[in-house]
Amino acid sequence: MAKKGKRRSDQLPVLHPDAAGIDVGASELFAAVSADRDPQPVRSFPTFTRDLNALADWLQQCGIHSVAMESTSVYWIPVYQILESRGLEVYLVNAQHVKNVPVRKTDVSDCQWLQYLHSVGLLRASFRPPGVICAIRSVWRHRSSLIEMAAEHVMHMQKALDQMNLQIHRVLSDITGLSGLRILDSILAGERDPVTLARLCHSRVKSSEGTVAKSLEGDYRPEHVFALRQSLAAFRYYQELIIASDVEIQRQLGDLETAETAEKTTPKRTKASPYQRRRYEPKAFDLRSELYRIFGVDLTNVPGISAITAQTILCEIGTDVSRFRNASSFASWLGLCPEKKISGGKVLYTKSRRVRSRVASALRMGAHSLHHAKDYLGEFFRRITRKLGKAQATTATAHKLARIVYHLLSTKQAYDESVFHRCEEDTLRRAELRLRKHAAALGFQVIPAANG
Repeated sequence: MAKKGKRRSDQLPVLHPDAAGIDVGASELFAAVSADRDPQPVRSFPTFTRDLNALADWLQQCGIHSVAMESTSVYWIPVYQILESRGLEVYLVNAQHVKNVPVRKTDVSDCQWLQYLHSVGLLRASFRPPGVICAIRSVWRHRSSLIEMAAEHVMHMQKALDQMNLQIHRVLSDITGLSGLRILDSILAGERDPVTLARLCHSRVKSSEGTVAKSLEGDYRPEHVFALRQSLAAFRYYQELIIASDVEIQRQLGDLETAETAEKTTPKRTKASPYQRRRYEPKAFDLRSELYRIFGVDLTNVPGISAITAQTILCEIGTDVSRFRNASSFASWLGLCPEKKISGGKVLYTKSRRVRSRVASALRMGAHSLHHAKDYLGEFFRRITRKLGKAQATTATAHKLARIVYHLLSTKQAYDESVFHRCEEDTLRRAELRLRKHAAALGFQVIPAANG
């Protein structure tokens, strides 16, 4: 039976005869070509740059035009870039699509299995934005990691304050704000009088001066003051790195072309809430205006989408969404729609796929922020919450946001909420028509209720 199954697999038509497969590792990779291309169809190469160029030379000598490889950690990036620069078509495939190797798993069998699946056309390349977008994405992700590391030092400061029984971080909403940093600097300078420290607060602080002074009565032990000093210095150091990253991001965004539909001035927002620059938005430039120039449409005008979310969309997807067939395909790629699995006429699974997508996470956060919004999307979120719960409502609203983003980027039309209201009116009109027909079939007549 095994031989019979093997003969059937050999009968599959070869769609890509000039295909190769590469199994990527940290220090060594294995490449496989078809047996008629080289006497030694499987070879191993170290991952040094010189050896990667030798790999590209060998593939070109074998007449290879397309290569399939798995996205293993970040080890695939140098291989991908070198092969792509040499004119080879590189397929970056999902490891879950090729994990079922029908023999004992080794590096050699993995690369051969990739080569076979690619040659018969059973692999699909993962989405990868252009190189200029990937460069911006690298710096933006690095900036996000800097923000996370700065947040860790904020927690270290809070721990040091707790150990000294100073409750200032529980009285002030932000210990790293203007008032908080003034008080911390004064404490590190040697000031211990709580009343004097409380007078350093800004006039907009909601807590009274007496409450702030009461929270600054504690046990100022030198070891905890030392930890506070170190954590504050580390926090400010990361803030300097974040500012330097903002300057680099501004330079890279300036290299992107201006969209044809972009006007000279950024249009006014139609959101109910006024636009306020968020805490973690770049301070070196106006991110919202720069995104409008690049996209040609203001994504931040959509409820739930901030400038940070729009920048994430630019870094992860780019400005061109034509790689996706339609909005449904785009939402499916983000993992924001149900995936139904049926076997033997029985539904096995209907939940959304577990996809690690920064865009999907950003849209989920934006959807979650709509629970009090007074607009169509806010009402949609609350309606789904009443029916299915908050988790399902977050996914459903994020799915709707994804479809809106796809429509705006593909058509370059401004966001118009009246479209949803017209759809709601059409839905109510059709429901009323069905109700009247059903009542007439039963011999009844529908009479509208009197207004008021």
